[in-house]
Amino acid sequence: MFDGDQLVIGEHKFGSRLIIGTGGAGNLSVLERALVASGTELTTVALRRADAEGGSGVLDLLRRLGIRLLPNTAGCRSAAEAVLTARLAREALETDLIKLEVHADERTLLPDPVETLDAAEQLVADGFTVFAYTNDDPVLALRLEEAGCAAVMPLGAPIGTGLGIRNPHNIELIVARAGVPIILDAGIGTASDAALAMELGCDAVLLSTAVTRAQDPERMAYAMRSAVVAGRLARAAGRIPQRFWAQASSPPR
Repeated sequence: MFDGDQLVIGEHKFGSRLIIGTGGAGNLSVLERALVASGTELTTVALRRADAEGGSGVLDLLRRLGIRLLPNTAGCRSAAEAVLTARLAREALETDLIKLEVHADERTLLPDPVETLDAAEQLVADGFTVFAYTNDDPVLALRLEEAGCAAVMPLGAPIGTGLGIRNPHNIELIVARAGVPIILDAGIGTASDAALAMELGCDAVLLSTAVTRAQDPERMAYAMRSAVVAGRLARAAGRIPQRFWAQASSPPR
């Protein structure tokens, strides 16, 4: 990025604006190389997949690499289930960070807006730093911020589809009114999708399968890292206006 350009979420600061998930990696060796190549400082782990005693090996790996944990509630279908899972994660992993996910059904894995907002209100009241995964709905994004979420995470497309950002205008609308960091989450398929998210004004990108299921996860992780930096720089630099007709780069004499 550039000097002093940190991602600040609640009381937490990060030099990298790329957050990586651990799901889908072929093995721990592949995952380690991808994490190192990505430069990430924060990695999300599904509590039901992790073993606080290190049985899965993922937690040991993250601790050895010095990457902070962002437990998530993936797989939960109700506010009550998500709140219970978050409290178990805090107890087991000793962190107040939680990525809130409440899925409406197993086929689309789209967020349930009612249950998500309900869970967010309960978790904020309980002292969590909540990263809320949500639809690309500007109204709901604002409601989650008003509920006290430290970051709002609209999807680009359904989880694991790799379809990219299906509604860029909605992401711009969310960014335009946000008073907390906006993290594009889900749907990223390749590096240009990550760059677009940053160019639209997102503060960070979270992705998993685009890296872990790529033919070369390590190389794709580095591509994503570069894309996030490029998109951030382009957003700060300001793109030229789009024009209908051609315009010579040098004025005629």
